Amino acid sequence: MIEILSSQLDYTNLIVSLRHQILMTIGCWFLFKKCDVKKVWAFIPVAREYHISLCADREKDGRVYTILVFFYDVLTILLPFLPSDNLFVLFLLIPIVGIGIAMEIYIIKIYLGLIKIFDRKKKWIIAFFFFEGITLIIWGVSKRFIPGKKVEHVEKTGAKELGENLSAASEGLTVNITDRTVVDFFKKKTLLKDIHMIIPRGHMVLLLGGSGAGKTTFLNAVTGYEKAKASIKLDNNDVYTDYGKMKYDIGFVPQQDLMRGNDTVEMTLTDAALMRLSKDTSVMERENRIAYMLDQFGLTAVRNNLVEKLSGGQRKRLSIAMEFISDPSLFILDEPDSGLDGVVARSLFEKLREIADEGKIVVVITHTPDRVIDLFDDVIVLAKDATRTGRLAWYGPVDEAYEFFGKSSMEEILLSINQKDEGGEGRADEFVEKYADRIKEKVG
Repeated sequence: MIEILSSQLDYTNLIVSLRHQILMTIGCWFLFKKCDVKKVWAFIPVAREYHISLCADREKDGRVYTILVFFYDVLTILLPFLPSDNLFVLFLLIPIVGIGIAMEIYIIKIYLGLIKIFDRKKKWIIAFFFFEGITLIIWGVSKRFIPGKKVEHVEKTGAKELGENLSAASEGLTVNITDRTVVDFFKKKTLLKDIHMIIPRGHMVLLLGGSGAGKTTFLNAVTGYEKAKASIKLDNNDVYTDYGKMKYDIGFVPQQDLMRGNDTVEMTLTDAALMRLSKDTSVMERENRIAYMLDQFGLTAVRNNLVEKLSGGQRKRLSIAMEFISDPSLFILDEPDSGLDGVVARSLFEKLREIADEGKIVVVITHTPDRVIDLFDDVIVLAKDATRTGRLAWYGPVDEAYEFFGKSSMEEILLSINQKDEGGEGRADEFVEKYADRIKEKVG
């Protein structure tokens, strides 16, 4: 008898849940039409609630709610598989209850936002709380409920593009990035687009761009760490298809060093050599390479010192030596002068200039480029266009960049391409298109 009642209860719960989902789908279908949101999202639970948050102008709350729902679903799925007498079940119930309460708080905040957008009284929250699906249908169908504003959509057309790849050079780095996209909360977002350049060997290049312009994304795409829709070739080798081999020919020094403070300088370089040099390298060759790095980067005198005892400049040189130990052809550094004073920073960049002069390609990000700009051959300028997508506004010699932008410093160039809400001149699209026209003339 108990089993029959339990079965009937489960059946009843299923019918109630199904009815709720149908009402929600119908209500959201008409609501999304009013708010200029794609109606297809009405059929997908969780994504549906996130898009309600867009209608309510509560996108951040929608993100949090979506994450809470994900963890709630994972925990509730795990719960039935645990033994009923297991103490762990009790501890699992605590976060489930906590997340459930947080979900209710955030969905209330979303619906309060919707009430505000539709300019209705706050007491409507009671209707949403107890009769969610029916209330959404009323708001979606009735012509008396009109949103004060619709969901804004960024136009997909930004500055015009070059739209064609450059022929790969036999020597040097050839970059042809069509685009780099990600899916961010049910939306496709383009991070980079239409970036083409050829960097010859022996060149030291500055990578310039404002916050969010895609500098890190660009470097990750070039190194193959995060692949884009692109063709990246270093000499005649394809970085993507030959990544297993090419990754040792590319050195990357991050802004924050990844060294153990209680290791000596020599131990640190030894570990780097074991990781980055070929397995066929003999012990003698490895030891000679370590000794050469110590000498080249002025670390011989402190070879037995602990890393934590080094000065800021010495730590930076050690970070560079760790990556350069494999003798890479392409060397990339993210703010190597961070935290260093002018004299020490200058000395570090002079060392990078020497590396480039050995026939290497050196690409550097720095927030103080004007104090060492004389050491660079070229500058890459990335800018956010009208769609907030990272685009190429310039690549070429430093002197020509000044003329192209009509500015006398890198800082002024950066200000000219930054958006107006970031304190800049907002001329990114102008220079992206101007540069595309320039390249078309050369290619043509």
